Amino acid sequence: MLKDIDKNACKCTIEKEINSLKQLEVLLGDSVLSNVLDLLQNAPGRIIFTGMGKSGIIARKVVASLSSTGSPALFVHPAEASHGDLGMISEGDVVIAISNSGESKELADILNYCKRFAIPLVGITKNPSSTLAKYADYLLPLPNMPEADPLGLAPTSSTTATLVLGDILTVALMTRKQFTKQDFRLRHPGGKLGAILQTVKMVMHSGKDMPILPQEAGFSQIVVEMSQKRLGCVGFVDGEGKLVGVFTDGDLRRKASPALFESVGKELMTLNPQQVAPDTLAAEALHIMNAKKITSLFVTQECKPLGVVHVHDLLKMGV
Repeated sequence: MLKDIDKNACKCTIEKEINSLKQLEVLLGDSVLSNVLDLLQNAPGRIIFTGMGKSGIIARKVVASLSSTGSPALFVHPAEASHGDLGMISEGDVVIAISNSGESKELADILNYCKRFAIPLVGITKNPSSTLAKYADYLLPLPNMPEADPLGLAPTSSTTATLVLGDILTVALMTRKQFTKQDFRLRHPGGKLGAILQTVKMVMHSGKDMPILPQEAGFSQIVVEMSQKRLGCVGFVDGEGKLVGVFTDGDLRRKASPALFESVGKELMTLNPQQVAPDTLAAEALHIMNAKKITSLFVTQECKPLGVVHVHDLLKMGV
């Protein structure tokens, strides 16, 4: 159980940061944000972020979010910029400088560089009268609200507002660029997220590994095909090569009888089997399998089988 003093600190922090975000929403209710988004969307170069201390940490996170969602971005440390890293900023780029006070001395050389070479500059600060605000071509204001800590000094409410502002830019640009799940997958090939964003086409068993027979195939041929392909099922196609049914190892157990040995595929198969398109996400395929209580899915295009994906394949991937 939380002590009363801890509960109060928790509640106070949340309330102050929520109030800061509400004020941010009010401040962004004009055309400046749209103008900045136009600038970022149409920039031929990269989006360069810079900032000192906690502002720099937030800037790095926003850079990571933008870069992974289709808007190439780069962080330039303002102190290092004065010792050669200004060369990382070039024609066509847009610079976004973050400073709560707008008076970080380390930003001076970057601000002057932007003016000298006509690099568009966006300032993010709570002080509209600051040096940063005066240099900026566009100003995105932060709420002039108290920090959440008891002293009102530690960057808390201000960094939260800055982070949310960065998320606003990221999400708005994703929306404008119609960034898709497929685009996202290309930038996140590894780990859990990469597995979820894989498509069934990338993991399916195809070609000679696919258990497919004509619907006239006899029972012994069906058993051999199922045993050799080891996917727990056999799909049946008609004369046009279209998938018309499926027979599973579960069906084999349920229908076991002497008459089974005289049967053919079209007499045994389950009609209209569940199937998915090749660009179906692995996570969606797993959801279908769980919902339908099946272990295999045929991947088809225009009803013609391209492959089979098994639940074990998806689980091994970490979906």
